[in-house]
Amino acid sequence: MNLSDQLSLTARENLAKTAYVFNGEETNYQTLEGSVTKFASSLQELGYQKGDHIALVVGNTPHFIIGMYGALRLGLTVIPVNPIYTADEIAYILNNGDVKGVITLDVLMEKFEKMDKMFPNIEHYIVGETTPDYDVNQSSLSERSFSFTKLVHGGSLELERPMLHDDETAVILYTSGTTGKPKGAMLTHKNLYSNAKDVAEYLEIGANDRVIAALPMFHVFCLTVALNAPLVSGATVLVVPKFSPEAVFQITKDFNATVFSGVPTMYNYLLQYPNEDEKDFSSIRLCISGGASMPVALLEKFEERFDVRVSEGYGLSEASPVTAFNPLDRPRKAGSIGTNIVNVENKVVDENGNELPPGEVGELIVRGPNVMKGYYKMPEETEASIKDGWLYTGDMARIDEEGYFYIVDRKKDLILVGGYNVYPREVEEVLYSHGQISEVAVIGVPDPNLGEAVVAFVVSTDESVTEEELLELSKEKLAKYKVPSEIRFLDELPKNTTGKILRRSLKEQLATQ
Repeated sequence: MNLSDQLSLTARENLAKTAYVFNGEETNYQTLEGSVTKFASSLQELGYQKGDHIALVVGNTPHFIIGMYGALRLGLTVIPVNPIYTADEIAYILNNGDVKGVITLDVLMEKFEKMDKMFPNIEHYIVGETTPDYDVNQSSLSERSFSFTKLVHGGSLELERPMLHDDETAVILYTSGTTGKPKGAMLTHKNLYSNAKDVAEYLEIGANDRVIAALPMFHVFCLTVALNAPLVSGATVLVVPKFSPEAVFQITKDFNATVFSGVPTMYNYLLQYPNEDEKDFSSIRLCISGGASMPVALLEKFEERFDVRVSEGYGLSEASPVTAFNPLDRPRKAGSIGTNIVNVENKVVDENGNELPPGEVGELIVRGPNVMKGYYKMPEETEASIKDGWLYTGDMARIDEEGYFYIVDRKKDLILVGGYNVYPREVEEVLYSHGQISEVAVIGVPDPNLGEAVVAFVVSTDESVTEEELLELSKEKLAKYKVPSEIRFLDELPKNTTGKILRRSLKEQLATQ
């Protein structure tokens, strides 16, 4: 079984049931199933065939749902991309990912027009209309541009589906790597389907649930927990185009939402929302937190204010993503990521791969049908990450006597800004590209709103270099959440006897100021 076939099965059993809600408009499973098949057939007419790669550069709209499931139905490999990425970031993914076509939105076409020459292999732009007066023929890329709506409406329901095998790549998720360049985690049909099904079972998501999708759909957390798991279960997805406390409370009230998932920053914003009259979460039975460790004080305040359970979990792109969650059949433990979900094993090991007893800290490794097949075109990185079937997460953790896991420290030097991963090396390389910078060290510092903020320490060979010009360079080359909130100039960076920069000393320096 795979996501595409499961959607067809769910649709046959729930034709009139609402599959998703967008901007107040409900779309049932029968309509969604038809749109997916017709979009797949139109892609086939354009020359796409099993194994081709197609990028999905859209936000939280029906275009994402129909686009992804339609591409999967035809056996294509889908590469979701953050729409706010810069030209350089998008170009790297499209070129490295051997992308043939791009599904995007009309509001993003001006960006693609400007940077089209950066990826010469793109054959088609499939443009989702968000405004009624948009015309793909007005684009400078009109010869290669096609209307998403017309492809759906003009497609055929008579599609000869290719055979999809469990171990074939369905999605490639690009995740930041310590080398400074993103790595493409290849997730198979089995990876995605098994994790969606197992998460739905573990969190008891059923046909009567209405799940809020306020996290970005291109992010694996939302993709599995708030999109695939509900659709596998015949539930309803409540699509929030862009997160805001007001939007979440409104859609909860209008459609009696039952499940909300978010990163800790979102919970903080919901808790701090000033309009008390609109803060109604009474229909919500379960809140799911992930993406970053949730402060225990915030968790407890949220549960007390809204009288709802908040269950933390753990996952990573390479595991589709979920490996652990606080179980619903017993009390949740604040500060814990929970226990193994169905069919997935977590284990804490020492440097030699030996399992450690409860209480001792080691690296968290995971095994299960959800673990990726490897990194795209990166065999050495794959071999270093997957050993004897176990995925080495790089996160330090411990387990207690009852089988609950606790993340003790994050991946070395990883910075989490609002739930997004920022690796220092990527930011450092951009600052180094200035030409007048001899040393750079980027660290994360606590931030009350985003969890962490990015701070850069630099040593310049030219005293005229300013913080403003380095920030402008960062904004040009990096997504907004990766841009340093502050850049500090030093005469030299602290180092140990081998010349390695001591990031801890820099953090201590900030803490004492």
